[in-house]
Formats: sequence, structure tokens, C-alpha cells
Amino acid sequence: MNGLRAIAITFWIGGMWVVGLVVAPVLFSHLDKATAGMVAGRLFAAIAWLGLICGTLLLVDSVWQNGVRAFKTLALWLIVGMLACTLINHFAVTPIIANLKAQMSQAATGAFGGGFATWHTISSLIYLVQSLMGLVFVLRKE
Repeated sequence: MNGLRAIAITFWIGGMWVVGLVVAPVLFSHLDKATAGMVAGRLFAAIAWLGLICGTLLLVDSVWQNGVRAFKTLALWLIVGMLACTLINHFAVTPIIANLKAQMSQAATGAFGGGFATWHTISSLIYLVQSLMGLVFVLRKE
């Protein structure tokens, strides 16, 4: 299971970093905003599903290997936190953003007005927190 665990960690955390820190910025610097946003959105959705699969695998593996002791480890709580970020972003925030895109004329309502920019910022902050938890997960000494 160690090999599968390493692959899950690499795909999930590495994939998040590549999509968020490399691919999305390149898309927005070389394509028009609409096209870049559509492609980036699909990539973020793909990495979310990959994260749900890999995170669940890592969660099950941690409990399988450590039993109840797993709940005392930083690794398990980082996985839970990352999964929570994925669930919130993918199933709560992203649908709001999609709805606002459909109503784009009303979406630009300011920093705290509930518009597209606000929800995009919230999504980005959740993704940043998740990416930082991934960094701690990779660097931890358990």
C-alpha cells in the first residue's frame, strides 16, 4: 500500500500545486479571460475529483494502518482538512461562481457584495489553505 499511498500523495498534492501555481497562471497570461477561465475551471474540477479519490484512499489507509491512533496524527487531520477544502470549494463555492458567471452583468458587486470577484477570492483562499496543508503534509516528520 506504500506505493499506492505515494502515488495518491503525488497526484493529489502535486496536481494541486501544478494546476494552481503553474497551469492556471499560464492560461490566463496566454489566453483570453473567458477561454482561460473555462479551461482552468475544468482543470480545477478534475483535480477536485482526483483529490476526493486520493484523499479518501489516504484517509482509509491511515486508519487501516494505525487504527484509532490515526486520529492522534497530524497526517490524518491534514487529510481531513484538505478533503473539507475540496468538498467546500467543489460542491459549495464553485456552483455559486458558475451561477454568477451566468448572470455576469450583476456579478461585479464589489469586494463584499457577494459577486463573482468575492466568490472567486473565497475559492482562491480555500485553495491556498488546502495547498499549504498539502505542503505541511509533505514536509511533516511523523
